[in-house]
Amino acid sequence: MSSNIIAIVGRPNVGKSTLFNRLIGHRKAIMDNVSGVTRDRSYGHGDWVGKYFTVIDTGGYVHGTDDIFEEEINKQVELAVKEADVILFMVDVDAGLTGLDEEFANYLRRTDKPIYIVANKADSNARAHQMGEFYALGIGIEIFPISSQNGSGTGELLDAVITHFKDEGVEDPDAGIPKFAVLGRPNVGKSSFVNLLLGVERNIVTDIAGTTRDAIDSRYNAFGKEFIIVDTAGVRRKSKVSEDIEFYSVMRSMRALEDADVCIIILDATRGIEAQDVNLITLAEKNRKGIVILVNKWDLVEKETNSTKEFEEEILDKIAPIKYVPVIFTSVVTKQRVHKAIETAMEVYENKTQKISTSKLNDKILPEIDRYPPPAIKGKFVKIKYITQLPTHNPTFAFFCNLPQYIKESYTRYLENTIRKHFGFDGVPIKLVFRKK
Repeated sequence: MSSNIIAIVGRPNVGKSTLFNRLIGHRKAIMDNVSGVTRDRSYGHGDWVGKYFTVIDTGGYVHGTDDIFEEEINKQVELAVKEADVILFMVDVDAGLTGLDEEFANYLRRTDKPIYIVANKADSNARAHQMGEFYALGIGIEIFPISSQNGSGTGELLDAVITHFKDEGVEDPDAGIPKFAVLGRPNVGKSSFVNLLLGVERNIVTDIAGTTRDAIDSRYNAFGKEFIIVDTAGVRRKSKVSEDIEFYSVMRSMRALEDADVCIIILDATRGIEAQDVNLITLAEKNRKGIVILVNKWDLVEKETNSTKEFEEEILDKIAPIKYVPVIFTSVVTKQRVHKAIETAMEVYENKTQKISTSKLNDKILPEIDRYPPPAIKGKFVKIKYITQLPTHNPTFAFFCNLPQYIKESYTRYLENTIRKHFGFDGVPIKLVFRKK
């Protein structure tokens, strides 16, 4: 994690996620007038007058309610306070000083970090004058009246905040680092998998489907390599998505898929592969992402001699013609093969980014083409002269030949399989293009 960390904390529904989105310059956190929309810690990056920083959005701190997420959200808030260099304690001038604000202020007294009270919804002079009552909290360096909705007052706030930064920070600490998105239907064990890898409770886990709402990025180091692992909300069929919050959660999951290098798609072993799993795998393939399939809860399945082999064949049969995807059988509860899963994801990333020299390609593939040339069409013979890998983001191979229009799909599949046989590319969609020579 970079230096210059700002944590936005406070009770629910005071506008923390709106301020978070404003400080990082785009809508990353889900916002809704319903209390408790944010649950996990969410990270974003911003800058102000040449200083770069990381912002942590947190769930609303509550106490003594019957909300089953209360304890877990409060844990996440406490972790954010520990990580932060500067704390923004957000209150609401509309609602005025509440018992929850006072209670949270008592908690913050234990920290020696610089604290600023941010009086939100002060979008007029009359409202800004209402902030006076928050001096009664007796904490913080200063109170700043702001409107996170329209941005007024945030400049003055940031001017004060950056005085506590020891250095200029890093523009984008995540630039160039491989990104793995963990996707799947609700309740298949995505957050448990991520927490087990990280060794900390980065994401809230319960038996309730839909616990995770935002896509949550975390840095992770394994096998001497650093990458970002993204926990996402469970994806259900459109017809099953009823609330706005869930709709936005699913949209964030889809965006995480589009931004990822590798998609780790988790299935529930007790339910087998379902239509929504197939849709996710197909979508990852269409977006030309690396793919690893994790069959979680394998400890709950009664085993027979060929259980894994049969299960894997069933999966590959359902997602055909996508036959190149590694399938790992795991159990997050018993910690079975969890690190094997991440090792495989790293291998898939390396496959996705590998570059093969033109000489090596031609040495291996041209003899195979000579042995099994493209079939003649209308008495015309296709001659493939040479092959090269194009300098694209995803593996793409150009075949230069005399009659590119006569290459049939079945022969394209043969060529793809031949490339995979010699050069691997497990878990990675590859594209073949045919050009006139």
